[in-house]
Amino acid sequence: MKKLMMATAALALTAGTAYAGGHAKEVKLGVLFGFTGPIESLAPAMASGAELAMEEVTKSGMLLDSATVTPIRADTGCIDNGLAVANGEKLIAEGVNGIVGGDCSGVTGAILQNVAIPNGMVMISPSATSPGLSSMEDNGLFFRTSPSDAREGQVMAEILQEHDVKSIALTYTNNDFGKGLADAIQTSFEALGGEVTIVAAHEDGKGDYSAEVASLASAGGDILVVAGYLDQGGLGIIQSSLDSGAFDTFGLPGGMIGDSLPKNVGPDLDGSYGQIAGSDSEGAAIFAEQAKALGFDGTSAYASESYDAAALIMLAMQAANSTDPAEYGAKIMDVANAPGEVINPGELGKALELIAAGKDVDFQGATGVELIGPGESAGSYREILVKDGMNTTVKFR
Repeated sequence: MKKLMMATAALALTAGTAYAGGHAKEVKLGVLFGFTGPIESLAPAMASGAELAMEEVTKSGMLLDSATVTPIRADTGCIDNGLAVANGEKLIAEGVNGIVGGDCSGVTGAILQNVAIPNGMVMISPSATSPGLSSMEDNGLFFRTSPSDAREGQVMAEILQEHDVKSIALTYTNNDFGKGLADAIQTSFEALGGEVTIVAAHEDGKGDYSAEVASLASAGGDILVVAGYLDQGGLGIIQSSLDSGAFDTFGLPGGMIGDSLPKNVGPDLDGSYGQIAGSDSEGAAIFAEQAKALGFDGTSAYASESYDAAALIMLAMQAANSTDPAEYGAKIMDVANAPGEVINPGELGKALELIAAGKDVDFQGATGVELIGPGESAGSYREILVKDGMNTTVKFR
């Protein structure tokens, strides 16, 4: 096997597709998430997911010339474009070969336009879901393992209809993510015959949301759908609604799903419901067990998508026989999709060995990966019901 890999590397060198003198022994991957800000409770498990894939590959010794993979964490603040771009540039300066991130849609677009494209850097986001990212010119550098909110809008509308909801009030965090998701929910719900009584933006980081809630309450609606962030504005809107008696049941899209919300709100959140990207694939169960053994929650929002994002970068490097984003970016769709031997979590070493031997792999990963169109997930969703103070999975869609 080692002789085969050395021969392959030598061939690549003569073809000019690898670095002179052979491959670097260390591959650096940026982990660019909102460790502070409105989804900070989700970032640790996301980072752990990405880093699990890197550790698995390093231990296998199968990546290129037995390269080790080193994660370098950096903060986006989720909604802080200046911080996200500065830290993206810092990762470039530190010599990363790829970026797992960003996380929230607005900062992800900013990193793509201001860091990734100018520097020719591949980035795979596990959680940026704005439909606008699907059509952004990215020079073939941007991918995501989460589905677009255009699909989530359809799923939420179906769930609302099944709960016999006839009308909703809708509020969204005032950024690209919130606006895109709100538009998708409104369009899909109205297409099914539902009424949207009001669509209103809210800002994150405020101490008082009583004025926003008063406007929502005056418009009315069977429930209030909150397309926001669970650790800031979305939480504030829900708490103010409950305190004032304006609404007692809430629709919770992806940015609102996480353990911290029912913990912070308490029993009054019971009966609220929503959805988040998630899979009931064989790989999802394997990943959840791996994460549990390592002390983090593999079912936490976007943790599995983060594992898959990191894995895809490394498998693509092997397929291109190069750590150069200009070389391996074109291989990401190949390793993500059929044909090829199915690869689940825990099998990255096997996948690298197969690729080195010239064989195809179909990386299913922790989310049943299938990339479509402009390099984004086809997507499945986990329907959530808040019950007894916890997010419980009702079914998958």
